[in-house]
Amino acid sequence: MTGDLLIRSVRPWPNTPGAPLVDVLCEGGRVSAFGRDLDPPPAAPVVDGRGGVLLPAFTDAHAHLDSTRLGLPFRPHSAGDGLAELIDNDRRNWRSAEASVAERATRTLGRTIASGATHVRSHAQVDVDSGLEKLEGVLAAREAHAGRAHVEVVAFPQCGILREKGTADLLDAALRAGADLIGGLDPAGYDRDPVRHLDVVFGLAEKHQRGVDVHLHDAGTLGAFQVDLICDRVNALGMQGQVTISHAFALSTVDGDRQQNLVERLAEHDIAVTTVAPGVREPLPLRQLRWAGVRVGLGQDGIRDYWSPYGNGDMLDRTWQLAYRSGFRRDELVEMCVDVATRGGAAVLGRVLGLTEGAPADLVVVPGDTVTAAVMDRAPRTLVVHEGRVVAAEGRLV
Repeated sequence: MTGDLLIRSVRPWPNTPGAPLVDVLCEGGRVSAFGRDLDPPPAAPVVDGRGGVLLPAFTDAHAHLDSTRLGLPFRPHSAGDGLAELIDNDRRNWRSAEASVAERATRTLGRTIASGATHVRSHAQVDVDSGLEKLEGVLAAREAHAGRAHVEVVAFPQCGILREKGTADLLDAALRAGADLIGGLDPAGYDRDPVRHLDVVFGLAEKHQRGVDVHLHDAGTLGAFQVDLICDRVNALGMQGQVTISHAFALSTVDGDRQQNLVERLAEHDIAVTTVAPGVREPLPLRQLRWAGVRVGLGQDGIRDYWSPYGNGDMLDRTWQLAYRSGFRRDELVEMCVDVATRGGAAVLGRVLGLTEGAPADLVVVPGDTVTAAVMDRAPRTLVVHEGRVVAAEGRLV
């Protein structure tokens, strides 16, 4: 049967150093048993985990596959300071890439999958300059890797919605063309009218019955004000569980009481949060968010693009960055970052991953004798499994 697989000799997380290695049986695309010396179903493939750590597959909960230049000749960073200049720099350069959006997105998505992420949410820029070209390129990448990963695509107004006439209509067309969610960008700080901006975003979400994922870079009280506005919209429209705030810098740039109030509101309305563990911002309050029950995911953001020279397509590498930027040293806190990068991100996408019988067989085997060791070493993934099928081994797609 499709999705049948036996993985020999792994250390399922949570694991104790020195504990016996076990086998994992997958049947019909789901985990069916853990044990020693398990027998595979007839004709089921048998693969060797070689004593590595078994984790749920990674989830890249915030990518920009449309802008990646991974694998192309390096270009020096040419943008000036500030968000507007980063946006304009991308516009000045993207058409001169040595490969099409579809080719670049397909290559980077393949690298992401080979590194262990079988769930991805990618934003695709929609504006009056690029039209639906970037969206179509990301949709083509999704199709190219169908069967290897679950990919969601966000119609993302990176140049704002209100600044250029026709953007709202293009977003509407993007949702009809196959985008899974509608995005937004700094309704106050960039588009200068948070009410009208959110009117468009949530109006399209309601019209097409789609989820929402809003980039919110605005910090401090301005960002907090917009978090409240989004919470109010979710409550009014009954969209609990369908909305994500990406970046959410306000959470780490307001005082303790205001921060706690925002965290409680996010939990109350089941609004998810994603972070990319940025190098120039204070880390999100991960422990407070998780204690409150807020779904938190991790993403790579742009990968070697016109915004930044950083990024390599590897979610385990980004997990290390999250732990490092958060100042975590203890094993349980490093493992919390792994949970954010695996089950947490899947929950943001409305999916469930885990290492229990009956869970989807989306798995990754990482060399190492403990989870923390695996994060610190970041060796090529021994195996990557999607729906009970091996889709990558030793860091390469199969």
